Amino acid sequence: MSIPLYMDENVHGAITNGLRQRGIDVLTVQEDGRSGILDPVVLDRAIALDRLLFSQDDDLLTEANKRLTAGTSFPGVIFARQTKVSIGTCIRDLELISTLGRNGEFKDSVLFLPL
Repeated sequence: MSIPLYMDENVHGAITNGLRQRGIDVLTVQEDGRSGILDPVVLDRAIALDRLLFSQDDDLLTEANKRLTAGTSFPGVIFARQTKVSIGTCIRDLELISTLGRNGEFKDSVLFLPL
């Protein structure tokens, strides 16, 4: 069983599609009916759904770091800079995290791609 992922609004659709082709459970902010919501609400929604959040948004990374500093728990955030990590690398690394990781393993942490 794979760890489910929640994709921030700015994630390229090819990443989501590539993960789905590999059988990964992925839900996008748009599919969840939450387009345009603020970053704190995106992270709150990932918490409510108990999904790892993948983002390429610097502002969301800032929000995750605020929560780490405040000691506020969340399932985990995976971050990749669009200008530094290819779509293929994101798909590969997210698939590895989702399939080889264990539920709760990434709690209260921020992972950076590439691995």
